[in-house]
Amino acid sequence: QSPVLIRGESGTGKELVARTLHRQSSRADKPFIAINCGAIPEHLIQSELFGHEKGAFTGAHQRKIGRIEAADNGTLFLDEIGDLPLEMQANLLRFLQEMQIERVGSTHPIKVDVRVLAATHIDLELAVRGGSFREDLYYRLNVLQVHTAPLRDRLSDVQFLASHFVNLYSQEIGRKPKRFSEDALRAMVAHAWPGNVRELANRVRRGLVLAEGRQIERVDLGLDKVELIDVNLNTLEHYKMQAECRALQHAMAVYPENMTLAARGLGISRPTFYRLLHKHQIR
Repeated sequence: QSPVLIRGESGTGKELVARTLHRQSSRADKPFIAINCGAIPEHLIQSELFGHEKGAFTGAHQRKIGRIEAADNGTLFLDEIGDLPLEMQANLLRFLQEMQIERVGSTHPIKVDVRVLAATHIDLELAVRGGSFREDLYYRLNVLQVHTAPLRDRLSDVQFLASHFVNLYSQEIGRKPKRFSEDALRAMVAHAWPGNVRELANRVRRGLVLAEGRQIERVDLGLDKVELIDVNLNTLEHYKMQAECRALQHAMAVYPENMTLAARGLGISRPTFYRLLHKHQIR
């Protein structure tokens, strides 16, 4: 039931994470209501979140149920929470503390039971220090955290994701799925993916539409100007040595004065621990 703050760059799947958290929670059969805090005009945000009564303002011809009330017993997902105006941050904090709302134009409190998930691509700690985000709201939302990694840090996923999008969009476009050429695969791995998975999905969709041959080429993906980078891999033994060295250093940092506990923490004997320290020249 705890609030979750989902952090990550745009296009890394924060809403996908939020929907997964909802689907795997005890509220799965209840509403999932998403609202993009940065996409709603500032003068409409209060009405969108809390709703309004008929006649509350010019143009309010009938009662409107707000997003929070619509999510009762379910999950409310506040996307781009860092873009919420300060005045609305105060109202949201009051709701989180009391779990009740008042529609615009009403003084009648309404009890609401929702789980709040929030997402942001900005540095909220920096926003708090800069005065653009309330510190008390930050701590209220930041009970649990999930970080979504940028695609450039998970390049081994690119081919699998690209294949998934090929199968997904081929049905939409009405074409048979196509394979990627080796040149296209190399270009995808060499690309920095500033738009992350969303960019990958859009490029694959474009590639399916434009590809004239049996394969999707790098030019079809719009990656024909990407300069390919030669990636020199080290041996598996090299990577094992690196991991072993980092493990030893971490154990030494945790138990700097007790080699027995350091060895036990790594699941090895004390003589083996000393032998590995000598092997990696760690003192």
